Amino acid sequence: LFPFSQSGNSFHVFDQGQFAKEVLPKYFKHNNMASFVRQLNMYGFRKVVHIEQGGLVKPEKDDTEFQHPYFIRGQEHLLENIKRKVTSVSSIKNEDIKVRQDNVTKLLTDIQVMKGKQESMDSKLLAMK
Repeated sequence: LFPFSQSGNSFHVFDQGQFAKEVLPKYFKHNNMASFVRQLNMYGFRKVVHIEQGGLVKPEKDDTEFQHPYFIRGQEHLLENIKRKVTSVSSIKNEDIKVRQDNVTKLLTDIQVMKGKQESMDSKLLAMK
């Protein structure tokens, strides 16, 4: 269902339907192949696309191949290097928060300046009355 490639640096899922039905429920709370692929992507695995003579080679029937630089047959010690990726969305949110804080600080400064101008205008108006 999912043997290593001959080189040992990738693995195959030959029958996605059977894999989803028989293997995924044993290790996950689902049997959804798309969810499994999404999990693989979160941990840095990539789908292997074969290119031959300028065109894509159509894979055998239902064969899907995945690889990761630290997922190599016989190299179990490398597995500890496979970690869930930190999404860039969180860093964007942190940047947004900093920008928002800067905007709030600028708004508060602008309000203070406007208050001062308003007080000045009020006192001038009072003097004119």
